[in-house]
Amino acid sequence: MSRYLCHTEPDCFNFEANVLARRPNAVLLDRSFFYPGGGGQLADRGTLQWNGGQVKISRVEMEGGNAWHCFDEADIGATPAETVTASVDPEFRSLMSQLHTGLHILNALVYQRFEGSLVTGVQMAADGTARIDFDLPEVDNNDLRKLEPELNTLISDGLQVNALYLDAAALAREPGVLRSRSVAPPPQGDGTTRIIEIVGLDRQACGGTHLTKTSQSAPLRILKIENKGQHNRRIRIGLVK
Repeated sequence: MSRYLCHTEPDCFNFEANVLARRPNAVLLDRSFFYPGGGGQLADRGTLQWNGGQVKISRVEMEGGNAWHCFDEADIGATPAETVTASVDPEFRSLMSQLHTGLHILNALVYQRFEGSLVTGVQMAADGTARIDFDLPEVDNNDLRKLEPELNTLISDGLQVNALYLDAAALAREPGVLRSRSVAPPPQGDGTTRIIEIVGLDRQACGGTHLTKTSQSAPLRILKIENKGQHNRRIRIGLVK
């Protein structure tokens, strides 16, 4: 995959684009700053506008290297013009970025405290909650709950969050950056892998959107811890509103 424009220009929320193809409830654009979703993160939301019309984009569907921008159900049947003005919802992007950055901090704490435990699943939700599953067969749930104060201290510390790209040789020298037991972010078109670094805390492979400083996030609360099978431990978190 080539690098997403939302990664290279993360502050671009409004742009013009040409419609390359259509189908009943979606269009394919010649460029897009929408994050298409993946790795447990929901796709960006927003709108497409043109002279005489507007539709809401409720999701993005990837087919091969093509990102189809899908209309809200109320707008199905609309016909966008050849050129549209697209707007990414910045509040929804921020919500997803806060959750994703917070999950990285929690992931780092679990990885450091509990012998390199790997992630077995992640899902973020539009209501400001998320869950992350770890391979943690023998850890007491109370020990996981005790991570909440440190999690929020690291958020308030305002640690810098950077994105960098490692080639295969550099990636092999940092085995701890691949944290999922079963999946890894797809490589970029040049063969590199995107890494999210929380300076002084953590580096791990990731294709999602993130904050630039941890202090841009609201505090997080550990809502629930569940045992899922013999090995999986599920931690549910939520942004404090």
